[in-house]
Amino acid sequence: MKNTNDDSFFTEPTSPEQQAREITVEAMAQLLIWVSSVPSLEDRGLRATVVLFCVRPDLIDGATLEQIGQSSGRTKQHVYNLVRSFRRATGFKP
Repeated sequence: MKNTNDDSFFTEPTSPEQQAREITVEAMAQLLIWVSSVPSLEDRGLRATVVLFCVRPDLIDGATLEQIGQSSGRTKQHVYNLVRSFRRATGFKP
């Protein structure tokens, strides 16, 4: 007789590699949701730059919040608020 119990106790454990993939996909999904949650492409580009500022500043040549603000026509404070929003939305800690 086949066991049809769907209780997670009886299922095979997920491999560490599969768990890592699932976590990565979820993190990327949250990141993309945050970046795309504004209507204009300009604002999406600014948000993508904020992600790079937080995660890989070397990819934007170490640009400062002030430089990012100047190039996007926004204030340093506006960009800083986006950094805070990104960190809250994703749980990212520097």
